[in-house]
Order: sequence, then structure tokens, then C-alpha cells
Amino acid sequence: MEKRLYRNDDNKAIGGVMSGLSDYFGGDPVLWRLGIILLALMTAIVPVAIVYGIAWWIIPERPQATYRVVE
Repeated sequence: MEKRLYRNDDNKAIGGVMSGLSDYFGGDPVLWRLGIILLALMTAIVPVAIVYGIAWWIIPERPQATYRVVE
């Protein structure tokens, strides 16, 4: 099965980017969020905010399973 990077809407805080990265690479989404916050504070926030916004725009949402009720 091929591994794909998606934004995760089930466990999102802002856009689902960090949750999607934690699903793809493994780990806890909270630790990913803390890491991005620390990185943002060390780089004066603007570069990280720009990269996060671009990632939010580029990474697609995870497709939701659609169920069809058969009667």
C-alpha cells in the first residue's frame, strides 16, 4: 500500500497539517505542534507561518469514506 501525505481533519487544531504529518511520519500530533511552535518562536514566527500556510494550501485533505446505503 502506498503511503500518502494528507491533512487530517479528524484531529486538526488549525488546518490539519501537523496532524497529517504525524500520521505520515509517526508520532504524537501534540509533539509535532509543540515543535512547530518552538520553531516559530525561534525564527520570529513569520517564516514558519508562511511555510505552514503554503503546506495548508498544497497538502490535500484526506478523502472521507463515502458509504452508500443499499435498500
